[in-house]
Amino acid sequence: MSSLFSIGVSGLNAAQLGLKVTGNNIANAGTDGYSRQNTVQVDRVGQNNGRYTMGAGVDVIAVQRAYSQYLTQTLWNTNSALQGATATNDLATTLNGLLKNSGNLQSALDSFYGGFDAVANAPRDPAARQALLGNASTLAAAFNTFGQQLDQQRTQINTQIADAVGSINSLAKQIAALNTSISQAGDTQPNALLDQRDGLVKQLAGVTGISVAAQPDGTLSVYSSSGQALVSGSYAYDFQVGSDAYDASSTTVLDASGHDIGARLSGGTLGALLGYRRNTLDPAQNQLGRAALALAQSVNAQQAKGLDLNGNQGGPLFSVPGPAVAAAAGNQGSAAVGASVSDITGLTNDNYVLTYTGSATAPSVNGWALATSSGRSVAMTANPDGSLSAEGLTFTVSAGAQAGDSFQIRPTRDAASGLALASSDPATIAAAAALKGTAAAANSGGATVSAVGVTDSANANLFAGATVTFGAGGSYTVTDGAGNSTTGTYTSGTPIQFDGWSLSLAGTPASGDSFSVAKNSSGLNDNGNALDLAGLADVGVLDGGHTSVVGAYAGLTNQIGLAGSMAANDLTTQTGLYNQAASAQQSVAGVNLDEEAASLIKYQQAYQASAQVIATAQTLFTSLIAAIHG
Repeated sequence: MSSLFSIGVSGLNAAQLGLKVTGNNIANAGTDGYSRQNTVQVDRVGQNNGRYTMGAGVDVIAVQRAYSQYLTQTLWNTNSALQGATATNDLATTLNGLLKNSGNLQSALDSFYGGFDAVANAPRDPAARQALLGNASTLAAAFNTFGQQLDQQRTQINTQIADAVGSINSLAKQIAALNTSISQAGDTQPNALLDQRDGLVKQLAGVTGISVAAQPDGTLSVYSSSGQALVSGSYAYDFQVGSDAYDASSTTVLDASGHDIGARLSGGTLGALLGYRRNTLDPAQNQLGRAALALAQSVNAQQAKGLDLNGNQGGPLFSVPGPAVAAAAGNQGSAAVGASVSDITGLTNDNYVLTYTGSATAPSVNGWALATSSGRSVAMTANPDGSLSAEGLTFTVSAGAQAGDSFQIRPTRDAASGLALASSDPATIAAAAALKGTAAAANSGGATVSAVGVTDSANANLFAGATVTFGAGGSYTVTDGAGNSTTGTYTSGTPIQFDGWSLSLAGTPASGDSFSVAKNSSGLNDNGNALDLAGLADVGVLDGGHTSVVGAYAGLTNQIGLAGSMAANDLTTQTGLYNQAASAQQSVAGVNLDEEAASLIKYQQAYQASAQVIATAQTLFTSLIAAIHG
């Protein structure tokens, strides 16, 4: 009777535990991260009487959670990608909004260049000149506004990076603490703690890309995408927030040893913030600045080729900041580096790092090597004055550099925010052509002056006046008012150049013909330079002379729009992948209330049946006692 009683009790206990586990599943059906649990039962081995073995009941050896390591890790990975895509889409959407609300730069550009047409139509009209200055001021303000808004987004990203690092450190500490508790549980499976840890790892993956390795003692080791350990056993290793080695306005991430790992982090919100700043914000800000720089330089250069209302050579209409140069925080030498834009047509959209190698071997020049911030090596040329040139830039370097010292050059980032009017006087608009060419009245040939242009507005003898006298066989002599002269042979269609000007003729000059080049004396009524200024809207200034300022801004608009479109598409894709992974993981670990209801009935019936076994054993035992004593 005792064995039957024991069998009944074991069944009763197993059914009771099954009811508790099922009830717990039902209670946690809506708990995020909860994994369905079930009991593991085995037949209790009885004694062998020589002819057969009789079972002795049931034992519950474990309460285990429904779990798939593969599906769980897939969920972590897709969550990392989803949170990254969400962050990128939010930033790209904001950037597109900034573009739309940036004071309508395109309209400002159109109005500005159109203002030169109005001045050309009435060069002496002060109202037209004042309106042009107003358009110029509006255009500068539009560039300033957009540039400042991009600066603000950089500041916002810095704050978000700091918040993300704080979240990483907090989550890593919590995971390490759970590792300790789980390892101390020994052979007992602490299901609730395991679920909590999985939930924290999922959150961590949403902040930064990770890889996870399970250890024999039940702990998890967690590594960042850069390879640094975040959690090992009961230890957590903090990330730190620091400034970029060259740029104090850009926050980066340091490992526990203080090394900059920002460029190697990917995945999750943090990877998206760093990647967006590097791949979208920096290029957009550089492209905007490049357009502002091209605007200022092209207009100022054309101004210098004309005369203002006072008869003076045109001065700058805009001022714009030059390239920013920042020494690396770890430089050991005392060298200083300066940078200037020497050829706007060769200027790219990149930032650069100039490093002192101390080597005379290529690609180093005079001991210096140049590369873009992305790592592309850039060839340089040495100039007679000791400066170095590459891709539209000229660098001046002083002595005192130590091998390994480096400097970052940002040619265009600050140009849009710093663009400003250099003059508020309408009279300083150089509407008139600077020079005028005149054929001598006694000329016998059929040549006429077709154009006089300025090739070097800084030439000291530009306004010295000059006479071109032709001899036999197309030979000519040029003599200026300063006593300088040169000779040459005229080729039809090829301009004659001297003292920073060029003279183009139509027709063939005869021997003895002469032409004079002098400062324009009709400045008040002349509009030649105003027409050239208006034409700058369509003149290639960038990319080797192929891209105008208007075209550069259009390219920026396309660049920002494409970034927004790609971010939105990626978010849609990652959302679908995450939903699939979550559905697959929940199909294994999720609580199905219909199944749990069926389990309740099963365990209830098992409980009642086991109770009946106990009652039967008790009845038989009572009958046996009564028979013995009867």
